[in-house]
Amino acid sequence: MIKSMTAFANNTASIDNLTINCELRSVNHRYCDITLRLPEKFRFLEPSLRTTIANNIKRGKLECNINYKYSSESQNLTINSQAATKLIKTISEIEALMQITQPCSALDILTFPSIQQEQVVDQKKLQQALENLLLQALESMLLTREREGQQISLLLEARCHKIAHQVAIAQQRIPIVLQNIRTKITNKFTELVAEPNFERLEQEIVLMLQKLDVAEELERLKMHIIEVQRILTLNEPVGRRLDFLMQEMNREANTLGSKSADQEMTQISIEMKVLIEQMREQIQNIE
Repeated sequence: MIKSMTAFANNTASIDNLTINCELRSVNHRYCDITLRLPEKFRFLEPSLRTTIANNIKRGKLECNINYKYSSESQNLTINSQAATKLIKTISEIEALMQITQPCSALDILTFPSIQQEQVVDQKKLQQALENLLLQALESMLLTREREGQQISLLLEARCHKIAHQVAIAQQRIPIVLQNIRTKITNKFTELVAEPNFERLEQEIVLMLQKLDVAEELERLKMHIIEVQRILTLNEPVGRRLDFLMQEMNREANTLGSKSADQEMTQISIEMKVLIEQMREQIQNIE
């Protein structure tokens, strides 16, 4: 089952007096690019959280934002009285040196670093809670990626059938195209030459028709279509493989157009290239 690289997930969990939020966003990218934003007190968990993400996401640009707030039941602040006393004394000394006295409120003191003391949370307990929260968010994201992947798969299947239909039309058209070319060359040659060498003319016609024959390109297109349909059933990252196949299919469609000596075959080539480009746009979002 293919997965889209575009998804969003948001989960929340509580541990002791903390309410922790984990937000995940992912978009398409050639490789696995992880951006992790953590509060300073969670920074020690970055390596393990990054590993957890990498084990679940193989391709895409993913942003993980984790933040926290204290629950309403734990609004009582613990003050570092010793640090506050030293700060007030230092402020008084500076004012004495400056010979200027400026009002300093309790709120000013409270906002100074190290005055408020945060309640300590057990690190092992915090790590387990954060990893569980991240795994839940990843599970939700993966489900979204799978649902979008199913929609993309249906679109790709539909376009594969349309390209296969164009291939069938082209294969039916080949004998007519080659016969028209043969007739056109023969008529032109007999108009220009009084006594044409039909044996030599036949050899030249055969060589020309071999160069203009697109049967091989159409067979390769059919093989590529079958391979795309097979890959869509795989339960692994397939985006790069599908992107490569689009390049190959586009090359065959281009060759079909360049060899074409028939307006209808040219139109078939254009239609194929439009369908292939539509598929390529969708494949850019596949993991």
